[in-house]
Amino acid sequence: MQDRQDKFPTSAGVLLGLGLGAFFDGIVFHQLLQWHHMLSGWYPLNSIDNIRLNTTWDGIFHSAAYVLVLAGLYLLWQQAHRSELRWSRWHCLGTILIGWGIFNVLEGVVDHQILGLHQVNETVPDGQRIFWDIGFLLWGAAMIVMGAAMVRAGAREGVHAPGNLQAR
Repeated sequence: MQDRQDKFPTSAGVLLGLGLGAFFDGIVFHQLLQWHHMLSGWYPLNSIDNIRLNTTWDGIFHSAAYVLVLAGLYLLWQQAHRSELRWSRWHCLGTILIGWGIFNVLEGVVDHQILGLHQVNETVPDGQRIFWDIGFLLWGAAMIVMGAAMVRAGAREGVHAPGNLQAR
């Protein structure tokens, strides 16, 4: 049985995926497409004060994404200093997809449905918004399933590389 310490750090990949998913959401949906902002379901963008409030909370959201990515990089760095680290591209990408998918599912259920902070696409008529929300949840679920399959493929790779990050 393989020693627990030489496995690829799953938690690092999941944290990276959570952070990258949050960055994608904030950059693409909030900034580039401007479909919604963090609190636009509660405070519509119909006044300067609401725009300022939403922009501030978008920044807080991005700060949380940054912390998640830093935490994932820290865990990966810590594990990489061990004598043997199982470097598997499939496991790494799979855990990132799992984290991103978890982000989408949590964001979709908690922020979109339970709290009503915003919906995925607030630029479409009200009756069509639920379809964008369902698509977002299905996208997240698909990433979790694909990520889990990639992690299983990575477990079969059997490739070991030295855990030291210094050039050889």
